[in-house]
Amino acid sequence: MKQTIQTWTKASLALLGAVAFGLTPALTQAQDYPTKPVRIITPFPVGSGPEGVVRLLADKLTKKWGQPVIVENRPGGNGFIAIAAFKSGATDGYDLIQLDNVHLSAYPHLFKKLPYDPKADFDPILPLFKTYFFFTVPTTSKYKTINDLVADAKANPGKLNYGSWSIGNPAHLGAALFESVIGAEMQHVVFKETTQLYVSVANAELNFALGTNATAGAMQRAGKIRFLAVAAPRRIQAFPDVPTVTEAGGPAGFEVSGWTALAAPKGLPKAITDKIQRDVAEALNAPDIKEKYVTFGYEPFPQTREQFNAYIGTESTRFADIIKKTKAQLD
Repeated sequence: MKQTIQTWTKASLALLGAVAFGLTPALTQAQDYPTKPVRIITPFPVGSGPEGVVRLLADKLTKKWGQPVIVENRPGGNGFIAIAAFKSGATDGYDLIQLDNVHLSAYPHLFKKLPYDPKADFDPILPLFKTYFFFTVPTTSKYKTINDLVADAKANPGKLNYGSWSIGNPAHLGAALFESVIGAEMQHVVFKETTQLYVSVANAELNFALGTNATAGAMQRAGKIRFLAVAAPRRIQAFPDVPTVTEAGGPAGFEVSGWTALAAPKGLPKAITDKIQRDVAEALNAPDIKEKYVTFGYEPFPQTREQFNAYIGTESTRFADIIKKTKAQLD
């Protein structure tokens, strides 16, 4: 009996030793990460709000990690250019990517065939921020409330127009959902980029366009356009005088939001992704970044990885419903 216990004990110790030995390289790798420069690929152009957040984050991480964190802009092509660069890059955690809700939740329902698999190619680590969309109108617009816009759209079916910078972005899908909810058809005008879009709003070539403070704020501050209402559950801290859509006489609970996330390659050891998450969350909690968020009209969006993955699933279902209602399709 004694010999059996000794044998079992030795076997158990050997097994525990083997497990510990197997875990040691991953834990050591996580503790040492990063040992060389890290690249964050972004599909957003230089100077845009989402890209500005990543540059602030990169500066914080460079100081935290003692290694350069380089932001590489790969705009255009619905984000596919940036995603292709990420997929052909490093798979050991030294290439990360910024993605938004369209890439992860909307495009799978808009495209019959995507050049990436949202579930197989990315491990979303955490959201970077959330932002809400304003109904923007020309400063000279006759609309004083959302109710005015709704009444005009219903009285003149098919005659009002709105714009966005592509098919399937939150500004387009949000406006299309607005059409569906109020029961009035309008025309969608597509522009090549956001600056041209909001200049057209200012020139009264469009009745309205949805836009965030980051994309439309410069024109609003210049007095070229007005923020009629914000499609959010509550007023935005940076714009306390702008009512919500519900407060302005629009559909109850109407919300249009966007968010971006930092993602790693699928299959990284959990210890490494956990470390990245902790360090990024710490950086985003810095007072100077919080102040910038107010300037951009962004909101912190703290989530655990489990919460965030569940949220992505919820967003995917929401976008699927919107796309089905609006019959939007890209191929």
